[in-house]
Amino acid sequence: MRIHIKLKCTLVVVITGLLSSHPQYAQEDTYCNPINIDYTYMIYNAHKNLSYRSGADPAVVRFRNEYYMFVTRSLGYWHSKDLHHWNFISPKKWYFQGSNAPAAFNYKDSVLYAAGNPSGNGSILFTDDPETGDWQAIPSIVHGLQDPALFIDDDGKSYLYWGSSNTFPVKVNTLERKLRFKPSEETYELFKLQPEKHGWERFGENHSDTVLPGYIEGPWLTRYKDKYYLQYAAPGTEFNVYGDGVYIGETPLGPFKYAPNSPFSYKPGGFINGAGHGSTVLGPGDVYWHFSTMAVNVNIGWERRIGAFPTFFDSDDLLYSNTRFGDYPHYAPSVPAKKGAFTGWMLLSFKKPVKVSSQLGEHGPEFITDENIKTFWVAAANDDQQWIEIDLVNPGLVHAVQVNYNDYESGMFGKIPGIYHQYLIEGSVDGREWITLVDRSQNLKDVPNDYVALRIPQKSRFIRFKNIHAPTPYLSVSDLRIFGKGYHNPPKPVNDFTVDRKEDRRDAILRWGAVKNAQGYNVLWGLAPDKLYHSWLVYEADSLELKSLNTDQTYYFALEAFNENGVSQKSGIIKAD
Repeated sequence: MRIHIKLKCTLVVVITGLLSSHPQYAQEDTYCNPINIDYTYMIYNAHKNLSYRSGADPAVVRFRNEYYMFVTRSLGYWHSKDLHHWNFISPKKWYFQGSNAPAAFNYKDSVLYAAGNPSGNGSILFTDDPETGDWQAIPSIVHGLQDPALFIDDDGKSYLYWGSSNTFPVKVNTLERKLRFKPSEETYELFKLQPEKHGWERFGENHSDTVLPGYIEGPWLTRYKDKYYLQYAAPGTEFNVYGDGVYIGETPLGPFKYAPNSPFSYKPGGFINGAGHGSTVLGPGDVYWHFSTMAVNVNIGWERRIGAFPTFFDSDDLLYSNTRFGDYPHYAPSVPAKKGAFTGWMLLSFKKPVKVSSQLGEHGPEFITDENIKTFWVAAANDDQQWIEIDLVNPGLVHAVQVNYNDYESGMFGKIPGIYHQYLIEGSVDGREWITLVDRSQNLKDVPNDYVALRIPQKSRFIRFKNIHAPTPYLSVSDLRIFGKGYHNPPKPVNDFTVDRKEDRRDAILRWGAVKNAQGYNVLWGLAPDKLYHSWLVYEADSLELKSLNTDQTYYFALEAFNENGVSQKSGIIKAD
């Protein structure tokens, strides 16, 4: 007996020692936008030899306590048991060109419905086995399936919402579910954009286009209590200000009233922008999540990724998403007790010096740490002799890394089996002795936005990425992002903060004095001092022109500064009538 106990203890010590010597063993309870799935190479522009990955317009549904995510023209869809780890499904039957702005709906855990024929006219599909993808088609054709949203109420009454236009409103038809989903003769027009009242609905980057009207698209209906939340996207998928607004109705046909905190999902600043054309799903632990579209917009405006944001209903039943530090590490949906909270891990790599093994043309190393997904480094060769080295300047405790690969002249199309990324990331305090932080040398998965959290954080000043294998013709990285905590103090609070709301009440100019050692600032605003639901992250700035306000709404503003050591206390709150 004593020998047996001693042997068990020895094994525990050995196993513990092995684990502690490998900081690259990842935590499974955090994530970082954009989510790291094997995005499909689009075929929509293949006739122009334009190659790019994209994932957009996610329709995420819960079915038998598991989750399915349908994404535009992905030649299949993804499955998850926890809304965190996703596996691609190549279904037995599906759209040959992939679904377009798809709809999906779970009917009482018996049947899963989907729609999204790329032609805009087609059958509603159904299955009771989405994991294998044995889809059948309702024997009828439904027309006008541009950006559809399917909703079946508890009483069995069915509705099809649709619309993607800079002219026409969101529309809806009732459907006869037991009669081949036959649509009603009458089409109900619900609402259109009102950019003269809602600043965020104006077209262009930063809502700056005063000529072209914005697009309303991507409806999605969520029932909460006895109210119906009809969500919609505006003003354009390629812009940093792409967001989702919401109207609230007493019935699925309305009348609908504009929610005063719209856009409820909005992420205009930071590394990757956009939080529009999404879907809201009840996740593990009955915590809501909003999955939405984020812009890359390098090869084409429709080059996009997927973002996930924790989403809530407040005491006034207003729907809102938390996008504060929305592309920094957060707790994952698989940890429902955390409700998607920010981890507090800051960006250690912003604008830090970078050295590389080689460089192709003007795509230099400075783009690796500039916090801009639209710029990128390209190596002169794609082999195992290529490397990146970042000097963090001040040592910090590294908690996580994110490697964002870029598709530079990839020449790849469709869902390509067997592609994968392999690399090593090392850390050093002095630039001489190195330890492995992340070991992806045996990885056989496609990880274009690879995020890895270390099981044991490591003190490092120097970070080195060593390429082993990238599936594209060129090795190209938009940003290598290092997250953790510095050993010094966060910045002090901002004191001289002013808000000048313009005669055009959609606009305001925010100014502040630079705070010593601040890396950037979060501008926060909302309907009340305790409802600062909106945020805009800016780096190295002392002002912001905000053009996303609603004319008939009073707002409250605050500001917080941050650096690699943490976040300051919020400034005093300013009321802007």
